[in-house]
Amino acid sequence: MTDARLPAARPADPSCRIEAVFAELARTRMAGLPLLNAALEVEAVDFGVWQDQWLGVLITPWCVNLMLLPAGCGNRPELAPGDKRAVRFPAGVFEFVGGYHPRLGAYASCSLFSPVLEFADQTAVRLTARAARRALFEIGDVAGAELPNAGGERQGAPLTRRAFLRGAFADER
Repeated sequence: MTDARLPAARPADPSCRIEAVFAELARTRMAGLPLLNAALEVEAVDFGVWQDQWLGVLITPWCVNLMLLPAGCGNRPELAPGDKRAVRFPAGVFEFVGGYHPRLGAYASCSLFSPVLEFADQTAVRLTARAARRALFEIGDVAGAELPNAGGERQGAPLTRRAFLRGAFADER
């Protein structure tokens, strides 16, 4: 007999599975390609549950992607490989593309950097990945009007994906 007052079990963090799958891809299908950054390795960064899905950043020697994976039963329908879906975050709307791997199941990814040749080392790309993950939850105004920030000051238009990819978040900090 189960107690209905007990919280549901928290789903297992997929970071280790993600790292194992993409490290294998790095050693096999991606090995030797000129777009690889040899200073980088596969790493799953800051995965946590958000709206019944796992959200985090995947770093590989060829890309840095936001990733969404199911976090349990009853969550959103799977996105078929290659299909696209707009996902709204406080910072704005981002386009995710469906993917599938037998050891991961269905997932969705949003490319932040590809290729990743501009990163000098794993520390630099990890700091960027963490900043990207945090930036998703900074309130943006998609219409472009100014909003007060937590300190009461006025802030300009939200950080767009293009501005983020050009490093604008680093200029503001």
